[in-house]
Amino acid sequence: MDPITYERLAATLADMDREWSTEAQRIFYLAVPPWMFEAIPIKLSEVGLASRKQTRLVVEKPIGSDLESAKAVNRTLTQAFHESQIFRIDHYLGKETVQNILAFRFANPLFEPLWNRNYINHVAITVAEQVGVEHRGRYYEKAGALRDMIQNHLLQLVSLIAMEPPVSFAADEIRNKKVDVLRAIRPMVPDKISTCAVRGQYRAGEINGQRVCAYREEPDVDPNSRTETFAALELSLDNWRWHDVPFYLRTGKRLPVRASEIVIQFCRVPHRAFPPEAASDFQPVRLILSIQPFEGIVLKFHAKQPGRSMHLRSVDMRFGYQENFETPSPDAYETLLRDVLVNDPTQFKRADEVEAAWIAVMPVLQAWAATPPDDFPNYAAGTWGPKAAEELLARSGRQWFPPLAVKASIVPP
Repeated sequence: MDPITYERLAATLADMDREWSTEAQRIFYLAVPPWMFEAIPIKLSEVGLASRKQTRLVVEKPIGSDLESAKAVNRTLTQAFHESQIFRIDHYLGKETVQNILAFRFANPLFEPLWNRNYINHVAITVAEQVGVEHRGRYYEKAGALRDMIQNHLLQLVSLIAMEPPVSFAADEIRNKKVDVLRAIRPMVPDKISTCAVRGQYRAGEINGQRVCAYREEPDVDPNSRTETFAALELSLDNWRWHDVPFYLRTGKRLPVRASEIVIQFCRVPHRAFPPEAASDFQPVRLILSIQPFEGIVLKFHAKQPGRSMHLRSVDMRFGYQENFETPSPDAYETLLRDVLVNDPTQFKRADEVEAAWIAVMPVLQAWAATPPDDFPNYAAGTWGPKAAEELLARSGRQWFPPLAVKASIVPP
């Protein structure tokens, strides 16, 4: 952090401007350890590298490790740069299928009238990883699944699914609606955390026929680690649209498949006129927004099976990106970095959005810190997490459905 380094950088950039006879765009990308977030922006500002309006600062996660540290990082960033210059990047927001959520909801008149508590029973979001911590043991020991995935990626998906229709596609209009969702998340009561939050840590198991080690045996991991590699939450939104519609979130490492998807389960018909034998395998109607590995949308609904008798069967209506568009989806970072270049902050998080997401998960973090787990490791690698995650939904007669990736027939080769 030698000040001379920044002075030399400023001089070099000034020489380039003179050579090019223009004031070039300057983008500083902070893919650095979090403790450097509070030093680099200040140093850049001190040598005059933050004063230009067209200068931008890109910041990788994590933005803090809790609410107070996130506020401290944001104060430092805005002390050196204007909020309009700061781009807090989350690669999930650059995924084509994530951006398609807004197009699906607000460009089509079919589903939006049903997108509320009158027709939707619940929303379930799964982000499953087959991999372990790989070479990130030192980082993951301080983070865990709740900080690493739910606080940012999954809550971003919640905000896109639950947001109100925007007046326009202006950046701050979209971000305002997303922040409204995060602020509507009902605060979790500390002594009720065990009924709405589940944590787990994987032990040794088998994935795709290969034996894999336990989390506590991974490099740079404490042999007695209490860090969660799996987390599941039940959230409630206190607003008119989503009153009494639970949002279930789960994420974990060393799960059976790699998959990210959002399941919108619609309410059952108020009166089932068909005889019991007509619908012996009656599945709820579900809309599945699949982010990866299958990129697309599947609607599961009921149809009459061919034959003389009335027998209903669940069938699929499906859209796949690879099958409908010849142009391959760009890489998420490619999309987001282009947005930085053209100064479009729509897919980037503001300070208030980051802090609202931390507020939502802080009761769980505090409760888990105060009560260390006594059953870790509590799920085998290659399974869908601890039994308590299934019970989280089963208490209200609901269940997690296997991601589309589990059925190879639905995923293009």
